[in-house]
Amino acid sequence: MLAAERREHLLALLARDGKIVAKDVAADLRLSEDTVRRDLRDLAAEGLCQRVYGGALPVSPAVVDYDARQALASDAKRKVASLAAGLVRPGGSVILDGGTTALAVARALPRDLACTVITHSPTIATALIDHPRAELFLIGGRVFKHSAVTCGAAAVEAARNVSAELCLLGVTGVHPEAGLTTADADEAAMKRALSARAADTYVLASSEKIGTASPYRVLPWESITGLITDADPEDATVGRLRALGVDVLTAD
Repeated sequence: MLAAERREHLLALLARDGKIVAKDVAADLRLSEDTVRRDLRDLAAEGLCQRVYGGALPVSPAVVDYDARQALASDAKRKVASLAAGLVRPGGSVILDGGTTALAVARALPRDLACTVITHSPTIATALIDHPRAELFLIGGRVFKHSAVTCGAAAVEAARNVSAELCLLGVTGVHPEAGLTTADADEAAMKRALSARAADTYVLASSEKIGTASPYRVLPWESITGLITDADPEDATVGRLRALGVDVLTAD
């Protein structure tokens, strides 16, 4: 089989099964595992898959720059944001992660809602400036421009001194095997620090993130309260998540 044919086969397999197991492909095609791994490296270098131990998973589309992500699945994000905003009770406190879905949550909060919002996103803080009854706490640190958030050691240390009832957390990938993932190691650490300071953590994931993976794991499934998504409740990946005990809240 020519390299181009192997490439088409691997991409078709990824689209059909949602994963590639290198040893299985090697056995099916009577190739060496090194050949398959080399093909996967080439595909990953082009951004066509996310390599993991033993094979590859679909790559998250939510790793482009911030401006491009604002236009990505905007209707889906609004659905997720509407459901998530309803979890913020009057007089309550919420840690609101950065990213475009979290920004949609900020815009979905009622303007007259009395609440406390803690965030490490200057963009989200700005979006809530005209909410007269919302107390705002902005966590400082090094600005990670890709997601318009602060992160790094200073931000993680500051996060340890806050607490809230609720954390609404964004990720770039949601996969039954890879877990909850994001594209930057420092951002993943910041998300863990924020989640640790809340009684309940809900993950925000519009449907294009379901079944995909990014390089850095954020949290294990047992550390979250639930997942909010607009994905079809009958979707096979959603079913696998529920089988793992994940409470999936469907936004429609």
